[in-house]
Amino acid sequence: MKNADITSIYKELDDQYFMPAFSRNMAIVRGKGSIVWDGTGKEYIDCVAGIAVCSTGHCHPAVVKAICDQAHELIHCSNLYYVPHQGELAKKIVEITGLKKAFFSNSGAEASDGALKLARVRTKKKKFVAFTHGFHGRTIGSLAVTHKPAAREPFEPLGLPTTFIEYGNLDALKKAVDDDTAAIIVEPIQGEAGVIIPRDSFLEGIREICDATGTLMIVDEVQTGMGRTGKWLAIQHTKIEPDIVTLAKGIASGFPMGALVARDGLEFTKGEHGSTFAGGPVACAASLATISVLEPLLPEIVRKGERFRQGLAKYHPRVRGLMIGITVGDKCPDVQKECAEHGVIVNCAADGNLRLVPPLVISDAEIDCVVKVIDGALGKVML
Repeated sequence: MKNADITSIYKELDDQYFMPAFSRNMAIVRGKGSIVWDGTGKEYIDCVAGIAVCSTGHCHPAVVKAICDQAHELIHCSNLYYVPHQGELAKKIVEITGLKKAFFSNSGAEASDGALKLARVRTKKKKFVAFTHGFHGRTIGSLAVTHKPAAREPFEPLGLPTTFIEYGNLDALKKAVDDDTAAIIVEPIQGEAGVIIPRDSFLEGIREICDATGTLMIVDEVQTGMGRTGKWLAIQHTKIEPDIVTLAKGIASGFPMGALVARDGLEFTKGEHGSTFAGGPVACAASLATISVLEPLLPEIVRKGERFRQGLAKYHPRVRGLMIGITVGDKCPDVQKECAEHGVIVNCAADGNLRLVPPLVISDAEIDCVVKVIDGALGKVML
């Protein structure tokens, strides 16, 4: 069946039966490594990777095997019982983050919710501080600390009093934190905003304010974590020790999963939190396999990012590992379309920023091809 036919069928079914929450016009039917194919057989280098999800590439054999092997044994048993691979994965996540205890979820938004809930119950405080252009999810809890007005305002009041401060402004942050502030939640790099990288002194300043006021520091590593920047956590590029970290996206190579990890003394007690599906056998198996694939790749991530930086230098890209942002402006959708026509998938984040978050297994040859296509697209569209 040709892609036009597949897309038409999918569109017809979506229009009739699926709530119109997404905008899409392509049917991707197969993937391997950094490559995906549409229904016509056209090949693309995928620099979206499910929005920083497919870190090990599409359908990595080790991850596929782990999923299939576990699915043959046990798919679900609930958290009423000890779950296969769950404790082993919690140990591994604790080791790579340097924190103390983990709790699993089904998504990044759920991880954010859990982090906010943990901050409230342990501090007995009610308020939060977040940042302009920050994104932490679309559930009612995570939406309360997500800045994007179009996403948040239709659902207000959201029940979590939140003050939004300009990202990078420590003076305003100091004034916003008071005796009833439970936590400050921050992305070490703002992904949905278009790969906005702050000064290390900003993150260090947040830690100092938290220490001075007894406020918790929640670091949202949903998009930046699991090796995306060349370390397991983006915050590990600094000397900062957060109180709580949230993870998802790249944690299980596309199998739905998230996690929150907290320092010593911060944990849920019996009955304070729970989830039917979270940290199930298949998800944990997929995550363990993902970590085993990513571990030897970490030393190469920064080098690959520098290859992108050098190739796109005239466009002044913002690069941290394999998170790359280029400010394009209102022609970003045209650049995205032009890239797709030449076999490279990229996407537009907020404020006209082109975002690249390719699989961490992307090869040098693929990077060079992507650079050539983006250079051509920008040259054509931005004239």
